[in-house]
Amino acid sequence: MSKRLAAALALPLLLAAALPASATVKASDVIGRAIDGFVRPAYASLDERAGSLTKAMHRLCETPSEQNLEAARSTFSATVEAWSVAEIIAFGPIKENNRLERMLYWPDRKSIGLRQVQSTLAAKDPSATDQAQLAQKSVAMQGLGALEYVLYGDGAETLVRKDDPYRCAYGAAVAGNIETISGEVRDAWNKPDGFASLWANPGPKNPLYRDGAEAVTELVGVFINELEMIRDVRLKGFLGAKPDADRPKQAIYWRSQNTTTSLAGNLSGVDELFQVSKLGDALPADAQWMAESIRIQLANGVTTAKSVSGPIDKALADPALRDKLDHFALITSSLSTLIGTRMTAEFGLTAGFSSLDGD
Repeated sequence: MSKRLAAALALPLLLAAALPASATVKASDVIGRAIDGFVRPAYASLDERAGSLTKAMHRLCETPSEQNLEAARSTFSATVEAWSVAEIIAFGPIKENNRLERMLYWPDRKSIGLRQVQSTLAAKDPSATDQAQLAQKSVAMQGLGALEYVLYGDGAETLVRKDDPYRCAYGAAVAGNIETISGEVRDAWNKPDGFASLWANPGPKNPLYRDGAEAVTELVGVFINELEMIRDVRLKGFLGAKPDADRPKQAIYWRSQNTTTSLAGNLSGVDELFQVSKLGDALPADAQWMAESIRIQLANGVTTAKSVSGPIDKALADPALRDKLDHFALITSSLSTLIGTRMTAEFGLTAGFSSLDGD
């Protein structure tokens, strides 16, 4: 368990005591449902999508064409969507070996990663087309951000030509790296004696979670931290207080038009995790309205994000679509209050922690 979450635990979280005697909710059951109902399926889906992406990139390299380029781009978008759901679990195996940063180096506010990718493409460094060697290079060169630039950035039109194979070969190596990372994380979550076992079986001898309170605090932290990330980093990173303060090129996946796909995927992951874990069942009867409100607002948020499509700069220039993005921000703020303040108060937790604060 991270130091920030350990410090956040103010009072014991007695889930069973929060409900009538006839209804008992155990912390280990909540975590078990979260793992089996969300984490494992989410990473299995990501691994499947990543495998399809690798195949699509190899087909494009073997037979360059507009059709195969479009297929690779479509598969890339599907992988982004699957990753956006799974990435809300930003602890455990994904944090080992820099996997999180290798999968997605973002934000890249100073364009350091972008320049590395551009430099590699310009120099046609042969080592970057070898997946094993690529995995040892800068994290910015081997994940979704790098592959997005390959498929959509300046010079992407060369992918349909047979006389310039380097760009595609590099992209195929990146795709293979994404698949490898996805498979490693999937397998790690499925190990009988791995991280999942530690999280689901807290106890005095557990090196990470000494009791159910600490285990559930980790889960609650997912909701609080992810809502903050979605709103304050992902959304407000490009959505200004006023239209003249907008920064569309600071939006994640703006080149591939997957910005709102990613936002919707993140919130969809939060929604699915909240439902399958049945954390809301631990609320007392007079606070059950809270769980229902959370579910309704999560669904509304996903619908709102999905209703904004196309290039993000054009969406920001359209008053109706920009209003939807503002509404999305309001929904996430309301959810932060419901989960981070009101629900945690019911459970005796302090909500004053954030993955953005560092350890």
